[in-house]
Formats: sequence, C-alpha cells, structure tokens
Amino acid sequence: MGFVVSKAMNDSLKGQQEFMRLQLERQLVLQNLMRERQAAMQIAWTREFLKYFGTFFGLSAVVLTAGAIKRKNPAVLLPIVPLSFVFSYQYDMGYGTLLQRIKG
Repeated sequence: MGFVVSKAMNDSLKGQQEFMRLQLERQLVLQNLMRERQAAMQIAWTREFLKYFGTFFGLSAVVLTAGAIKRKNPAVLLPIVPLSFVFSYQYDMGYGTLLQRIKG
C-alpha cells in the first residue's frame, strides 16, 4: 500500500517539476522578447531624435560658418566640435554598430 502512495506522490512530483520547467522556459522566452522590444524602442527613439538633432546640427553649422566668415573669426566655429561628437554618437547608436559592440 505504501508503494502505491509513494508512486502516486512521485508521479505528482514529476508532473509539478515538468510544469515548473515549462513555466521557467516560458518566462525566459518572454523576458528575451521584452528585452528585444526594449532595444528596438531605444533604436527607434534614437533615430527619431537624430532627425531633429541632425536638422539642428546642420542649421547650426551653416549659421556658425556664416558668422565666422562675416566676423572673420574662426573661434565662432568652436561649438561645432561638441555638437559633431553628439551627432556622431547618436548616428552610431541609431544606424551604426554601437549596440552590437555593447552586446559584445
């Protein structure tokens, strides 16, 4: 009689373990899917930001270049340097390989 109860408990335990394993696999798949969606949202946001920042950077470059020519002072062009670094970083994040390098 004890063997029958023991066998039923073992079967029940194996069923619970299988259920827990399947539940864990599903959670891992869901977490991976959510991480991929979050990365896609980050890339989409960066690309959208790049549109506006690229317009600002282009206009700033034109205006600062015109100001430097008009005043005959090349120091007026200095703000282009940090703006170009920000633009390059955003471009690399949105369209380049920055995310692949970060993952690596």
